[in-house]
Amino acid sequence: MLHGIFTFVIDTIAGLFAGFLLLRFWMQVQRVRPPMGLAQSIFQLTDWLVHPIRRIIPGFAGYDWASLIAAFFVALISTLADFLVVSQVSLPVLALLALFKMLQWILYGLMALLVLEAVFSWVNPHAPFAPFIRTLNEPILSPIRKLLPPLGGIDFSPMVALILLQVLNRLLMELLPRLLLI
Repeated sequence: MLHGIFTFVIDTIAGLFAGFLLLRFWMQVQRVRPPMGLAQSIFQLTDWLVHPIRRIIPGFAGYDWASLIAAFFVALISTLADFLVVSQVSLPVLALLALFKMLQWILYGLMALLVLEAVFSWVNPHAPFAPFIRTLNEPILSPIRKLLPPLGGIDFSPMVALILLQVLNRLLMELLPRLLLI
């Protein structure tokens, strides 16, 4: 029971921190400026890890890879903490598990952004964060909107995107045990 509580706390803290790192990378990819308060929070929380990595691995092709690499390191440390008490795990298996954890965090983050956009559209579409969230979701929703335009004034693309992300998450969870057996 104690191990379960320890794992839950570590995974929660690591997931939130990695979420900020992944959001930092995604904002940079989308070239979107967050509202000032959010930007300050994200950068203050993540700069201590991103800046040292950026000195070793500079940006490439217009992207700051240090944030993404930092998120992988957080996933690696979180996965190591999960297995440290239970059993010994080889480094390649540990890296693979960390990669799957990070991919899962990415999917959960995209789902959260879609839910936020849906809430903003129902409650207050003109809220200060609404355009920021809309811009972050645009690469996911625009291909779906091309295939499924709004019907009767209702945009079903966020729902379709959530279903697709859930399917990807389930495929990921089904694929992981099979890869570990190889």
